Amino acid sequence: MLYLENLGVYWNAVRSIVIAESFYPALLAVCAFWLGACPFSVWIGKWFLGKDIRDYGDGNPGAANVFRAGGRKLGFLAVILDMAKGAPFVVLAYSFFGFPEIVALAVALCAILGHVFSPFLRLRGGKAVAVTFGVLIPLPQHEIPITFTILMVLGFLLIETDAWRTILGPVGTLTYLIITRGNSVESLFMLCVLVIFVVKQYGDLQTMPRPNRRVINWLQSRRRVT
Repeated sequence: MLYLENLGVYWNAVRSIVIAESFYPALLAVCAFWLGACPFSVWIGKWFLGKDIRDYGDGNPGAANVFRAGGRKLGFLAVILDMAKGAPFVVLAYSFFGFPEIVALAVALCAILGHVFSPFLRLRGGKAVAVTFGVLIPLPQHEIPITFTILMVLGFLLIETDAWRTILGPVGTLTYLIITRGNSVESLFMLCVLVIFVVKQYGDLQTMPRPNRRVINWLQSRRRVT
């Protein structure tokens, strides 16, 4: 009888571990997807402006068109919300539950996928730049969001074509990770991010990137002044 009791205790412990290591990561991933799918920029346009932001600019349901439709204050609110929705379940996976890094990165990917292929928008979501920032910030590898941010800023300064601007971030960050870490989990994650970005903007990437003439003209004018 004692043997059976010990066996029962052992089985309950094993079952608890299996639930913790399979059910909770899956639940976090599903929740991250649906939170990521929430089109806050579209809702801000509808609730505060009475407009469909997809009628502006490039038709993308993202924060950039909130700026175009409603100004800076609502645009910054949309950016903050899109960033914020990427973080909570990554924080829970990595910091609260203490799951391995690969689980946290999988949850992060689900948040990005939810934004890009939002069921609320018939799978026609945004470009996922802000939400990608959001999922990168809670990760312990702080050089990854820093590298991504620097490259995105350079892209917006030097490139005029929107699609190529956004691609520079994941391409450059992936290159950095391969050079510094080789075939790592982080490199695989950033490769997945790059694939998502390319799939989302495949049509716009068919054209060659154009340099930002305003920056070039400004640099030329500064050179003439000096």
